[in-house]
Amino acid sequence: MSEKVTYTGRYTTDSRDQLLAKISKQLKPARFEHVQRVEQTAIQLAQQYGVDVEKASIAGLVHDYAKQRPDKDFIEAIHHYQLDPELVNWNNAIWHGVVGAELIKAELGIEDEDILNAVRYHTTGNHYMTKLAQIIYMADYIEPGRDFDGVEKARLLTSQSLELAVAYQTKHTLAYLLENNQRIYPKTIETYNAWVPQSGLTD
Repeated sequence: MSEKVTYTGRYTTDSRDQLLAKISKQLKPARFEHVQRVEQTAIQLAQQYGVDVEKASIAGLVHDYAKQRPDKDFIEAIHHYQLDPELVNWNNAIWHGVVGAELIKAELGIEDEDILNAVRYHTTGNHYMTKLAQIIYMADYIEPGRDFDGVEKARLLTSQSLELAVAYQTKHTLAYLLENNQRIYPKTIETYNAWVPQSGLTD
């Protein structure tokens, strides 16, 4: 088995380079560039909101670690790790976070649950998210390579309040799924109910 990059609380340049090397083998160049932009955005937000910068860096880098795996890898992992059997009825959009966290833990040796939960929830959200999970949720959405209607509003809200930004992203993601007649993962609805109604958002 290859050497693992273990989160120890002492994140060195060497260990970051090792982690980057392992991630680069899993991702195509464009996706690899994306995770590095998410990392930098997450670091900036962690500094602003008083969150462990090392954890933000690691979570940003690994959040899409499993994004480009074949479907069979996820289905095997769902069975192997005895995850919710209903997961087999979903797809990569859900799997690369929820199931990907288990692959990150097994293959990279990252066992910090705050980091792993940030990965698990970075596309679906969750009724409760730590500051780190909120940061990765938003960093993935607003990193500099993103260009969609509403991204500037999302960036502005993220600079003002993580909670408002999470509500904004969740509301707009759900609206997009509804407009395009796409299936909605139950946790996305759960996230909406927990974050949006009381947020005071008007758009």
